[in-house]
Amino acid sequence: MSLPAQPASSAILVRAGKVLLIRRLNPPAADLYAFPGGRAEPGETPAETAIREFQEETGISVRNPSLFATYDLKGENDAPDKRTHFFLSVFLVEADNDTVALAADDASEAGWYSPDEILTLPAPASVYECATRLKERLEGAL
Repeated sequence: MSLPAQPASSAILVRAGKVLLIRRLNPPAADLYAFPGGRAEPGETPAETAIREFQEETGISVRNPSLFATYDLKGENDAPDKRTHFFLSVFLVEADNDTVALAADDASEAGWYSPDEILTLPAPASVYECATRLKERLEGAL
């Protein structure tokens, strides 16, 4: 039996070659590092969800969401709880450079990591895939 997908979004903020990650506090991804994000609220677009969740989890107001990747997460690889099914939209976002990230809501901590560092952290497969793509993009920009 397949569960209907719940819409969810996350956002990637890059500064000086590093990416802001949070460490999840609650299931289904407790203790995993991830891009700030979460489930959509009724009537939200994926981009609106990404902006709202980013602000709730980091205290940073972001803007100009640009779709980077999508994932159909059916309780395997990315969702430790096998009963979950999410359709995840991942966006690249912008923010003022002087804003400071604070862990809040579903985040136990927030920190800046290079794409190579991300690949060494406990994280969902989608985060690893995005980090690899980001690394290629950042190296291409040099």
